[in-house]
Amino acid sequence: MVKPPLAVVAPGSYHQGIGEHVAAIKYQGQLAALDCLCDALVARIEALEALGLTQWPQAIVAVPLHPNRLRQRGFNQAWLIAKVLSDKLKLPLLEHAVIRSVDTRPQEGLTGRQRRRNLADAFKLQQDIEYQRIAIVDDVVTTGTTVNTIAKLFEARYIQVQVWCLARAEAPGLSD
Repeated sequence: MVKPPLAVVAPGSYHQGIGEHVAAIKYQGQLAALDCLCDALVARIEALEALGLTQWPQAIVAVPLHPNRLRQRGFNQAWLIAKVLSDKLKLPLLEHAVIRSVDTRPQEGLTGRQRRRNLADAFKLQQDIEYQRIAIVDDVVTTGTTVNTIAKLFEARYIQVQVWCLARAEAPGLSD
């Protein structure tokens, strides 16, 4: 049996207008657009749910940074997004459910194969999860390698996973 692809919900395309705002959040800590982008994501989630194309999760999990990267950057943009969504939607944010146990190199610029190799065994579940449905939150999903790697950890415990992000980035040539 073929497993269906992971559901990824985003309000728009990284390369068609949203990217500069998402990059400003991620790389400069400029949060002016954060609330507006999260509102757009919430509207998209609500529309898909109303159409019966997705089901509300019971909790939210942010893609974690390794402690070294967190020290360098000073914040985790996925956590900032997840916190805003948690507050807006009144969903619990599971802050310590997943850790990044391996200090991997950044995914940007890597091929699909390199991304998969880079993230092998990079994440670990830290606690028992009492929920049946969760949403993994990230800033951008390109190939889906990061979120798929984390999703497998939850799916191994029979937890349904969907992904919420501020933007999808088209990645031709990264699926090799």
